[in-house]
Amino acid sequence: MNTSIIQDDHYQRALSSLNQTLHKLNGCSDAEKTRLQRDIDHLHSMVDKLTKGRVEIAVFGEISTGKSALVNALLGESAAAVDVRGGWTTEVWKTAWEGCGYGVPGLADSEVVLVDTPGLNEVGGSERAELACEAAAQADLLLFVTDSDLNDVEFAALLNLINSHKPIIVVLNKADLYSLDQREQLLAALRDDRLAEHVPADQIVVTAADPRDVERVIESADGSTRSEWFKPDPDVAELKARIIEVLEQDGLSLIALNAAMYAADKNDRIAALRIQLRVRCANQTIWSYAALKSLAVALNPVAVVDVLGGTAVDATMVGVLAHIYGLEINSAHAKQLVKAILKAAGLVMLGEAIIGVSSSLLKGVTFGSMTLVTAIPQGAAAGYGSYIVGQAAKYYFEHGSSWGREGPKVVVKRILEQTDKQSVLQHLKDEIRSKIHHNRHATDDA
Repeated sequence: MNTSIIQDDHYQRALSSLNQTLHKLNGCSDAEKTRLQRDIDHLHSMVDKLTKGRVEIAVFGEISTGKSALVNALLGESAAAVDVRGGWTTEVWKTAWEGCGYGVPGLADSEVVLVDTPGLNEVGGSERAELACEAAAQADLLLFVTDSDLNDVEFAALLNLINSHKPIIVVLNKADLYSLDQREQLLAALRDDRLAEHVPADQIVVTAADPRDVERVIESADGSTRSEWFKPDPDVAELKARIIEVLEQDGLSLIALNAAMYAADKNDRIAALRIQLRVRCANQTIWSYAALKSLAVALNPVAVVDVLGGTAVDATMVGVLAHIYGLEINSAHAKQLVKAILKAAGLVMLGEAIIGVSSSLLKGVTFGSMTLVTAIPQGAAAGYGSYIVGQAAKYYFEHGSSWGREGPKVVVKRILEQTDKQSVLQHLKDEIRSKIHHNRHATDDA
């Protein structure tokens, strides 16, 4: 469908927002795309929905309030499953409302779709609730069905739907079960009491989607009478008229606004998930390389080489962290970044440097015989330095290869202040002891 004929600015911006959100997904890693696959599918569905001008009306309510019967009554056919047991709707059903008579102007493929959702309070409803939430997110107009005054569960659910900032029509169904006076009392309770501050009075309508059988008396020509039962036609005229009125007035704006909100929500979710996954992966990488450097430095019997090897580990770690954040960095740049971080750390890291150098010199003068004696303190100190380098590099990459206005000294200082040094050192010492213990070439002296 060529959407260029739709000149509405809101519509075009909404379509652009959806496409931009999908474009951002191209920069995700394979792991991120796997986690976001459902969101990707939903975004493609929303693009298709908007370009075709498909208007979705989602129906919500507790079990046994007649949601499915209402869908059938509007459709004029039995499309949705109806069962007297309640809780029959276990999935989200979408059915084209061909008799609606509305289409978004300018879009030949436009149609109105009715969406029946699982009941609000049925057993095992957590998964069904998720389906209902997604249906609400994609829908342009919401119908909330009740068959009496609202109970606490219904009221809470309705408030959540109201917070989605979409038009809502509250439907008092099963009106045939009440007398005229009772019906008016219920409407007054809803319009003037429970929902006065939340739903406009004209957005609360009455229906009888599946009227109960009624008895009528038939008089014959000879004056005799007989009774028979018959089922009245569904009464949903007021609701249908209100739906058409809303669509005629705001149809194009509704689908455009909903698509824009949907794109913004998914964009936030994508950003949050990417941050979550990248932080987790980055932290795992930092701990792995800190432990690797601890062992490389601790168990290397050759003086000075252990320190040089540790520097190489830091540079490699920085390269891996850059890749996690979708950036590329060469080895020379990685080494420069490591040096900049260590320089920014200044005197705070001097203690670790002294331990590393002194332990390395001790190896040299003893020709490596003191490796196991110096292993734990030297290795832990080296690993701690690597941990700080990694955390600072992570910050740098999280902010687009920039230290921001604060500069590296302020950033590194804050990282040092927020780091539980003793906890990190103890973790690394335990790692070293574990590796030495399981090393069959190590002696009991360690």
